[in-house]
Amino acid sequence: MAPVLVGVSLKAYFGRRQARVWFAAAAAVLRAHEGVRSGAVEAFVIPTYLQLEDAAGAFAGTRVHLGVQDVSAFESGAYTGEVTAAEVAESGAAYAEVGHAERRRLFGETDADVAAKSAAALRHGLAPLLCLGEDERTDAAGAAAATVAQLGRSLAGAPAGPVVVAYEPVWAIGAPSPAPIDHITTVAGAVRDALAADPARAGSRVIYGGSAGPGLLTALGPAVDGLFLGRFAHDPAAFGDVLDEAYALARGGS
Repeated sequence: MAPVLVGVSLKAYFGRRQARVWFAAAAAVLRAHEGVRSGAVEAFVIPTYLQLEDAAGAFAGTRVHLGVQDVSAFESGAYTGEVTAAEVAESGAAYAEVGHAERRRLFGETDADVAAKSAAALRHGLAPLLCLGEDERTDAAGAAAATVAQLGRSLAGAPAGPVVVAYEPVWAIGAPSPAPIDHITTVAGAVRDALAADPARAGSRVIYGGSAGPGLLTALGPAVDGLFLGRFAHDPAAFGDVLDEAYALARGGS
């Protein structure tokens, strides 16, 4: 069984000093966690670009993977302000988050932009963390169809390689509670089927984000491959609680 995947994005909540404090506390939790040490649970952290080196130092000697919150669609060259996939890979990151709802809403990113960034990530050995999900609340079948279509557009022309899809219905981001269990299960299942039908995406995984917190992974069980956390994980102890759930799931719910 593949490891249960639990990730955290810090967005732009922390300054560099505050991030260092969080890294130290989170690293202590992760080093002590049997599920992470054994490899049954895979954890990843996505800080800001400026915090990446600090995170690498704090998590050195652990199994924790790092990622970035965005990546350039361009290769190295005269692209002022861009951070290329080549440089991200050289810096030791494993994941490149692309297509988050905030990037789409605030910066006008389209599925075509996401596809170009996904392709760049895959060319340099990074796993795209594709954030997908419907804008408005709808029935589960409609959400599944829309998300699978978005998946296809977001990987159009991308080279072969595994991806991680973070199903994040936009209407659930920042909401008091996540999407209903049956809704998540239906959409995640459809996305899994679509990925499984594409030999180029062997090894891909589907996780859920969008007001994810304690108890959700236990309720979802093997319907997803893990969770993508936001502000809930600002408390390292709460992050540890979700890691506990992930380990229980990895052991078959024991």
